Amino acid sequence: MAARNRVTPTGEIVAVPLRGAWLGNRGILHRDREVVRFHASALWIICALSFKDWRLPQWRPHHFTVLFFHDEAVALAAGHRPCALCRRAAYNVYRRASAAAQQRPVLSAKDLDQQLHRERIVRGTHRRRLHPSTWSSLPVGTFVMTDGEPELVLDDAVVPWSVRGYGSPRRRPRRGNVEVLTPPSSVAALTAGYRAQIAVDA
Repeated sequence: MAARNRVTPTGEIVAVPLRGAWLGNRGILHRDREVVRFHASALWIICALSFKDWRLPQWRPHHFTVLFFHDEAVALAAGHRPCALCRRAAYNVYRRASAAAQQRPVLSAKDLDQQLHRERIVRGTHRRRLHPSTWSSLPVGTFVMTDGEPELVLDDAVVPWSVRGYGSPRRRPRRGNVEVLTPPSSVAALTAGYRAQIAVDA
């Protein structure tokens, strides 16, 4: 039976057999082998599956809960950002790109985490924030919500995502408004050239 350690684009932690391309960290969320918290701090990061010779056993007491993402676009949509330790180069590219697109100074890790936390969750709840935008303005790698379901934006296509992975693409609308799931800081990074790993060809 699959463990409850996979993260969806909406940030939910689910038990599905879908393989993960990246590892995630939100702090200590488990008791024994059960996830009992949604997050433990504002630090939500995307880590490499392996780094040096470190081993990260799942469900260890007093150790962060090891999470997994289908791909990096899913991880960004969930509200995570690249790790500054095991993915230093990606972290630097991400925060510089995000700052450039928003025309503001490059943020420290702490300030970036606080900004992302405000963008991904409605204050005082675990409810995800959605951000209104237009179809034409969204970069490749952004997730949107249409009819209550997450979809990935590609160049001229939109691809639905489910716990089984990506589905069949449809044509991306040229006009109109849409609710964006990926936090604005990550959309800004994607707009300015950060290239997220995406596990789909469409």
